[in-house]
Amino acid sequence: MKIELDPIGKIHSPFKQREGMPIQPTGAKGVQGSVEIYDQFKDGLKDLDGFSHIILLYAFDRSKDYDLQLIPFMDDTPRGVFATRAPKRPNPIGLSIVKLDRIENQTLYVQNIDVLDGTPLLDIKPYVTDFDRPENVRSGWVEQSKDKVSTKRSDDRFK
Repeated sequence: MKIELDPIGKIHSPFKQREGMPIQPTGAKGVQGSVEIYDQFKDGLKDLDGFSHIILLYAFDRSKDYDLQLIPFMDDTPRGVFATRAPKRPNPIGLSIVKLDRIENQTLYVQNIDVLDGTPLLDIKPYVTDFDRPENVRSGWVEQSKDKVSTKRSDDRFK
């Protein structure tokens, strides 16, 4: 089975290259960006302005190939790709939860953006605390290095 997805828009950010950019929205606190929604999808934005945060699903369009085991940014130990958020994946899909400041026409203005400029947007979902924040969460190997996420920056390991 082959699945084809067409972008619904494009993400704009101050990050023109991977090296040196934040690796998660937590490390991009206050970084402003915008999301351009293509004309044919603009009617889908109705009622989105009632949400303070949104989930962006996007294609890691500049990642080539994938590794089933890799060394993630926040660790020195090889990990299984599905236990990481690394961009080199069998299906290169990324997600970020960002703060939605406002919507003007078909442009969403957001904060805490950790995405490369020009990244194709696949979908938007509203962040709903009661649905998206489970209780009794375990964070696996990340637990030991979670304090690093706000200062850790991308390097060239996932070209």
